[in-house]
Amino acid sequence: MKFLSSFILALVMAMPLMAQESELIIPTTNGKGIYGIISPAKSVEAKHGVAIISHGFNGSHHFGRDYFATLNELGYSVYSFDFPCGSVRSKSDNNTMEMSILDEVNALLHIVQYFQNQTDVDPSRIVLIGESQGGLVSALAAARVPDQISRLVLIYPALCIPDNWTARYPKVEQIPDTTRLWNVPMGRRFFTELRTLDVYGTIGQYKRPVLIVHGSDDRVVPISYSQRAEQTYGDAKLHVIDKAGHGFKPNERVLSNQYVREFLLDRH
Repeated sequence: MKFLSSFILALVMAMPLMAQESELIIPTTNGKGIYGIISPAKSVEAKHGVAIISHGFNGSHHFGRDYFATLNELGYSVYSFDFPCGSVRSKSDNNTMEMSILDEVNALLHIVQYFQNQTDVDPSRIVLIGESQGGLVSALAAARVPDQISRLVLIYPALCIPDNWTARYPKVEQIPDTTRLWNVPMGRRFFTELRTLDVYGTIGQYKRPVLIVHGSDDRVVPISYSQRAEQTYGDAKLHVIDKAGHGFKPNERVLSNQYVREFLLDRH
């Protein structure tokens, strides 16, 4: 099974861009740029909305393709990207020893600003969608610019990350120079920054509509974190997918995308 999963992942990564996709590298001040792919909106309007997909820990832009068909039909272009230092296979920067939640928030805000400046984008229709760690990052980013994000979608968001690592390393001096999570090396900065991060005190600054989708049997991120988030936000809806874990199976993904579609249609 492990061999089959590795084979499928390698096959997906080797696939060429689909016809409706194109690469988009967003310039940054350090000169490396943020690598991503964009799928255009199916719309004849002069301006369209943009949905920005943030992947989870050690993920990549490939997983954002799950949203393309659903969101393109709703009139959104979809940008799925690799966080710099967010994955060992990131095309932006694969040095995971420099991974940082705060850097990922800043990278996402940089992307938001990029699309706000595009002449074919309606700046009042910018949606953030984040999965797992990308959900935490999206929630924090939306709180930083609450009037610039029209809708926020959190898929099994890993709002537990600060709690998990503070419990693992109760004292700063216990944090080693290198920590490996699922064989991904991470530096001390990732963990020291989390210690002062007030997740729920921060994310509630975003007042616009929020959709949260979480599996009832998630063993990586307890559903209680999303339940608390629903209560923290002023306008949020939590959909629980029965028996789903962390990372949805194909039928669960179909249901999750249905929730996303209904959420954006209701608020369109």
